[in-house]
Amino acid sequence: MRWDGISEFVYVAEYESFTRAAKELGVSTAQVSRQISALEKRLNIKLLYRTTRKVSLTEEGRVFYQHCRGVLDGLDAAEQAVSNLQSKPQGRIKLTAPVTYGEQQLLPLVNDFMVQYSDIEVTAFLSNQKIDLVDGGYDLAIRIGKLSDSTMMAKKLSRRTNFVCAAPAYLEKYGTPHVLSELSQHNCLLGTRDYWHFIDFKETGSRKTDSGKDANKEKNLRVSGTVQYNSGHSLVDAALKGLGIVQLPDYYVQKYLASGALVSLLDNYREPEESIWAVYPHNRHLSPKIRLLVDYLAERLAV
Repeated sequence: MRWDGISEFVYVAEYESFTRAAKELGVSTAQVSRQISALEKRLNIKLLYRTTRKVSLTEEGRVFYQHCRGVLDGLDAAEQAVSNLQSKPQGRIKLTAPVTYGEQQLLPLVNDFMVQYSDIEVTAFLSNQKIDLVDGGYDLAIRIGKLSDSTMMAKKLSRRTNFVCAAPAYLEKYGTPHVLSELSQHNCLLGTRDYWHFIDFKETGSRKTDSGKDANKEKNLRVSGTVQYNSGHSLVDAALKGLGIVQLPDYYVQKYLASGALVSLLDNYREPEESIWAVYPHNRHLSPKIRLLVDYLAERLAV
């Protein structure tokens, strides 16, 4: 009896819908509603807010969901182990990733993974905002750069490099900057932030001090220009058309650098490569299908 209503509650919490939960479970909406009402009565706690338009978790419901999700994950893993499902993974994977990286690099590989493993279902939400994996019911997140959340487990998948570059036509007309201070004389094409990342090093030909310590410091340099877009593709287009200088990750500009349509600038000041991570909650059992996807991505994204 202690299991009654648990699956129904978890599905409603994740889909925010009694109707969708019932469809996924293969039962009636009324059955889902009855089971959750009985569960709330047994616990003497209100787990869900219900309106005509939306279903959401109460504070107690969020706590209960986190524990129930872990229990169901463990049960799923146990069933997979005895059914030998690790060789043929199946089920739903819910993940999130940055927008452009997800579109260009990640989801094409996820599609390849699904071709290979036809019983896998994937729900992906692309966002440049940091999403709470536990509250959102996510199995996996792809994140770039330094990880600050110690409650997460992580596996390094790849790395990326930011390039400062411009079209030859722009450089011919306005000149080429050779040191960071010269950027103030140029039209810098901005993204969502008004600063760029660099390594600021002592002009001695060496990146070490006499004591052997690293003399370089990461630096955020404020820049300005006539363009500010929250779209990397649009910034690349502006740079290709000679409107100014841009700083963007390699997956935006690599092919244009290779063809000569863009020229890399200030290479001596280029910041260190940023790591790209697969992140998942430490209290969430990493099921075989998630582990297989993470390993699949790591193998194909490794450089």
